[in-house]
Amino acid sequence: MELRQLEYFVTVAEQRSFTRAAEQVHVAQPGVSAQIRKLERELGQELLDRSGREVRLTAVGEAVLPYARAALAAVAGVRAAVDELAGLVRGHLSVGTVTSHDVDLPGLLAAFHDAHPEVEITLTEANTDQLLEGLWAGHLDAAIVSLGSETPPGLDVLVVADQPVVAAVSHDHELAVHPVISLDTLRGRPLISLPRGTGLRTRLDEACAAAGFVPKIAFEASDPQILAQLAARGLGAAILPRAFAAARPRELRVITIDRPALRGRLAFAWRAGGPTSPAGRALVSRARETLGVAEGE
Repeated sequence: MELRQLEYFVTVAEQRSFTRAAEQVHVAQPGVSAQIRKLERELGQELLDRSGREVRLTAVGEAVLPYARAALAAVAGVRAAVDELAGLVRGHLSVGTVTSHDVDLPGLLAAFHDAHPEVEITLTEANTDQLLEGLWAGHLDAAIVSLGSETPPGLDVLVVADQPVVAAVSHDHELAVHPVISLDTLRGRPLISLPRGTGLRTRLDEACAAAGFVPKIAFEASDPQILAQLAARGLGAAILPRAFAAARPRELRVITIDRPALRGRLAFAWRAGGPTSPAGRALVSRARETLGVAEGE
């Protein structure tokens, strides 16, 4: 019995597909199949049911799976312990980030790479809800996410930006004469927003639901720059962080939203208790040293 056989078996069980598993472990599909067949012959039992469209565990496979995971975790723990005692940081880091922000994540990752060149780093871009799922599931070691006032359960966070969320309109828009509006003023008006799943959109949807209405989203885009351009053309009120909107005074009029005030936080997040690998702990430590809170008005 070999560790790679257990790794292939666990990956196929999780992916429910030999093809997806082979892509994940970077091995040709026939190689994955052959190693699992070899494992099954050694055990004298089939671990996987290959008869359906999706690969499923047999009863024996269900019984073996937790032990296979434990064996792989134990080996990873041995390697991590040796590296840590030797003062080395190796391995792999999976980092996630929301689409647009002012956090110097490239600088953080570049400095980390300079200090620990043997660590392989991958970066994934997604909406906050997807990144949170990745953190909870253990697929991501850390991520830049957009949050409201509450910290999601099971996570630790380092807040790196905290500022008001505002309405931004063209200078000839009917709301442009108002420096401050209530959230209810936006009821029934065409709004321009990031898509569902983003932190800023979640803040908007939650606040509107508390006020008793559903926001009328006329345009959605994942890039705040596009939202600003649409608002500048008079197509509605864009919901944006204050600093982003205020940086475009020629195109946009910034309107404070009050009663209730909306705020958005950007945070560097990781699983509560800290990452399990030395590389993950080293990244969190460096983030604590280099990323600070930037509060808005």
